[in-house]
Amino acid sequence: MYLKDLCEIHGASGNEEHVRTYIQEQLKSVDQPGQVDVLGNLFFERKGNGKSDKTILLLAHMDEVGLMVTNIQDDGLLAVSPVGGVDPRVLPGKRVWVGENNTPGVIGYKAIHLQKDDYKTIPNWEKIRVDIGVQKKEEAQKTVSLGDYVHFYSAFEEYENRYVGKALDDRGGCAILMALYRELPVLDYNVVFAFVVQEEIGLRGSGSTLKRYKPDAAIIVEGTTAGDNPELKKERWSTHLDNGPAISYLQSGYALDYRLFEAILAFANQKGIQYQLKGRTVGGTDGTRLAGSYFGVPCAGVNIPSRYIHSPVSVISKKDFENTKQLIADILTEEILLKALEVKV
Repeated sequence: MYLKDLCEIHGASGNEEHVRTYIQEQLKSVDQPGQVDVLGNLFFERKGNGKSDKTILLLAHMDEVGLMVTNIQDDGLLAVSPVGGVDPRVLPGKRVWVGENNTPGVIGYKAIHLQKDDYKTIPNWEKIRVDIGVQKKEEAQKTVSLGDYVHFYSAFEEYENRYVGKALDDRGGCAILMALYRELPVLDYNVVFAFVVQEEIGLRGSGSTLKRYKPDAAIIVEGTTAGDNPELKKERWSTHLDNGPAISYLQSGYALDYRLFEAILAFANQKGIQYQLKGRTVGGTDGTRLAGSYFGVPCAGVNIPSRYIHSPVSVISKKDFENTKQLIADILTEEILLKALEVKV
């Protein structure tokens, strides 16, 4: 419902304004306009029916990886640095938008005909340039400034059983939270929907969430690495498209709450809900920040497997996307997290 629009909005880390505005406009009402904190995080709250004062936090991040202009050369080419974890090997030849003016450009690198042995090495950021079609620095400066963001130019597409586009990490999570906010019935407890900033450059936004709310547990809804590429052996796959939402048990800097992990698996098995375990533990999520901030929050990770993550174009399964949303909805309506923590509702 929201995924196409979200993926086509620009919103690299620190520049999430347009994403936030879209989400707020889609979800706001007279009595619930949404709350924005000083960092730019957006919150919507669904109050329970009054039977409990407990709170569950659902969290997804709005930002995507991208680039930033760090120098304008005399010949008009733009030097750039990564914003978040961008693999430079996938960049040459890709189209981009530069700055708020959306100046079109192409990421350039030395042509393979001119390379010798260096074609075997990872492109060096110091040699990657963005070409906006001008020949002089003065011409480039008419539309581009240092510090301008560079976003990937990738149209969202829908295949028979796939969604294809940029920023599926984590606009897929944002789309699921938006749908759940609209579709969930009133529960016995409160649910906070947090759309946070700057996850890709150090989990910056999520920490301030706990200054506003004190949730009893949280679910991080994230796009995660699939890795089921033809060139990789199966033992190196993190997740597999079409095998369901990926449940995390360990990630960089945090072992996710085992009570929640086991409760979610038991519930999914009981209900016959398809899922998979995330096979590799590299990478982190906002769960690391929530668990280690202030009073700490027990976290679970429910992820959407994504091929070619952190690149100009990623691919997810339609079935995985829908099953992730349904699993989270069922977890909430059946009060699985609070029961796992032995919190009486």
